Amino acid sequence: MTSPMTPDQAPDQIAAQEFWTELRKTTQARIGLGRAGNGLPSRQVLELASAHAAARDAVHVPLDVERLTAGVRDVGIGEPVVVRSRAGSRGEYLRRPDLGRMPDDLSGVPADGADLGIVLADGLSPTALVTHGPALLAALVSELGTRHTLAPPVIATQARVALGDHVAEAAGVRTVLVVIGERPGLSVVDSLGVYLTHRPRVGCTDADRNCISNVHPPDGLGYAQAARITAALVDGAVRLGRSGVDLKDTSRGEALNPAADGVLTCTDAHR
Repeated sequence: MTSPMTPDQAPDQIAAQEFWTELRKTTQARIGLGRAGNGLPSRQVLELASAHAAARDAVHVPLDVERLTAGVRDVGIGEPVVVRSRAGSRGEYLRRPDLGRMPDDLSGVPADGADLGIVLADGLSPTALVTHGPALLAALVSELGTRHTLAPPVIATQARVALGDHVAEAAGVRTVLVVIGERPGLSVVDSLGVYLTHRPRVGCTDADRNCISNVHPPDGLGYAQAARITAALVDGAVRLGRSGVDLKDTSRGEALNPAADGVLTCTDAHR
């Protein structure tokens, strides 16, 4: 937002404000913020502080497991199983990424040997998982459920991406999708990523995964589009026999622009 224009402003100042006002409509980035002496205008300082507080809240708020479980159950692919990592608290999870990659107890995960397992992990934004997780799961099931057998969904708390490898081994699935809350920024606090690993095993590296990021409609990638891209990557992984750096998205018959479409080989936010 900009301050109202006053009659005594020079024409070039008015033109500059109008230029930035129109340009801001095309991006969530903070651009053309203006100046007040050597600093930002008060309104921009307050907006920045508010966005920073929202990002911190998104990281630290506990996952509402009961609400998420109800939403996941309604998708209809089995009773959700809840697991947690070895991180005993949110503070420990943030200080010790290694503990977030290791499971505490997987005895409740059924070993049914399905084609595909889906893990819904809180990651760095439990807010994102509660907001978008069930709807994205429903879109994934719609795209994948007709040609792949699906294991019962797993909800993982205090989790990082590699925890999905442990779950996948316990379940005996061929491919695992980890739907995880992405690290909040000062523009978006509720974005999800989908990490795909074919033939998952404990010890997989980032090079073995593919990621569809920036899933947060209406401003980010939509559920249906994210599901279509994921389905194309799953099909490609089955044909290729592996996922990761050798697997490219072909869902639109052409190479996608990673910056525009949110399709990455991997990101470092949740390792």
